[in-house]
Amino acid sequence: MAEHNDFGNLAEDLAADFLAAKNYKILVRNFRYQKAEIDIIAEFENLIVVTEVKARGTDFFMEPQEAVTKKKIKSIVLCADFFMRERNIDKEVRFDIITVLPDQSGRLQITHIEDAFQSFDAN
Repeated sequence: MAEHNDFGNLAEDLAADFLAAKNYKILVRNFRYQKAEIDIIAEFENLIVVTEVKARGTDFFMEPQEAVTKKKIKSIVLCADFFMRERNIDKEVRFDIITVLPDQSGRLQITHIEDAFQSFDAN
């Protein structure tokens, strides 16, 4: 497996542990629908929280969350809609992004951006 895949898997594990430590109940990881994938789906305070995890070795060229394009957002929203319908869940959905970046000493830093898609217009 490529080294970037290992780092991505580590980042998703760290993100899931981070959410669990904040009392999020992890429902599913790596949920797929058609070509779309959701990294983490959790439940928190009667919300379904759909989380995209972005890991980078550096933020020199762009912040990790900037890699979540409108096309990616549309596919995540479509996938989340399918998840909710398939499981017959009638709760509000929130879309978050968790970024994982090494700091100057090489320690991985986690940033949780809640309601990250709030201003996105799917049309």
